Amino acid sequence: MRLNALVIDLSLLGPQAWDYLERVAGALPGMGIVVCTGGSTVAQRVRALRMGADDWLGKPCHPEELIARIEAVVRRRRRSEGKPQSGPVVSGELEIRQDRFQAFVSGGSVDLTRREFELLELLAGAEGRVLEREDIYRRVWGYEMARGDRSVDVFVRKLRQKLEKASPGWRYIHTHFGIGYRFAAEPADGEVLASEPDVAAAGAPAPAQDPAPTDPDLIASG
Repeated sequence: MRLNALVIDLSLLGPQAWDYLERVAGALPGMGIVVCTGGSTVAQRVRALRMGADDWLGKPCHPEELIARIEAVVRRRRRSEGKPQSGPVVSGELEIRQDRFQAFVSGGSVDLTRREFELLELLAGAEGRVLEREDIYRRVWGYEMARGDRSVDVFVRKLRQKLEKASPGWRYIHTHFGIGYRFAAEPADGEVLASEPDVAAAGAPAPAQDPAPTDPDLIASG
């Protein structure tokens, strides 16, 4: 019987918890990992996600929510495994390699997390079409987006920053306000991008109509 997902409580593993998580994620890259543990800091959640965890859920939590998150992780993994391997996608200076789950500029890795790559791959695969936020969330996160959740906006911002740092002469992800995002490689022409109103600036208060996100990936990215 194949094991599809593993739930890890770091608080029960003692001082070896992080080493264990790193070893499991490295040895079993095809298995979903959900961390379900007690109180945590942003730094701890970020560390776990970067080590290879797919999701983080804080205790106390409802068993049904934990099961739903495990099911979502397994669905995403199966979709990824079921997709036929295709050749590299080259756009502007960017090369997207599905076989390596990574993107490159001039041979150098852009150093994306798994979810950032899934987001980039989805946008690039839309071939210039605008994808709505709800559709992006459903296809990358694996379940319906809750009202006021800003996960998509924050992950797009992080991904855009990495792409612009690696390839400053090009702009790849474009915002369609009130709708979603579109991928297309366009020369930057020395422009300076203004802050986007749909993503709160660091340290600025969020708009009143948008409640704080509850997705652990979003919290970790903050």
